[in-house]
Amino acid sequence: MARKKEMAFEDAIGALEQIVAEIETGELPLADLMAKYSEGIKLSDFCMKSLKRAEETMDLLVKETADGVSEEKLEIGG
Repeated sequence: MARKKEMAFEDAIGALEQIVAEIETGELPLADLMAKYSEGIKLSDFCMKSLKRAEETMDLLVKETADGVSEEKLEIGG
């Protein structure tokens, strides 16, 4: 069976923005509102996990040294 392709972060953000816009109209029936809210929570969770993975990846800087390669933790902000 083929593996399902993961949604791109940018696509998830776009879908989440669309859901928020639909909810903000105030015109959705309650059942549709609840379905959109549930979908939005899933997209939000996906986005947060994607950002966490990106942050963890960027936490390590690879520096070339005379002896090879070493990794150092990247400190951002304060």
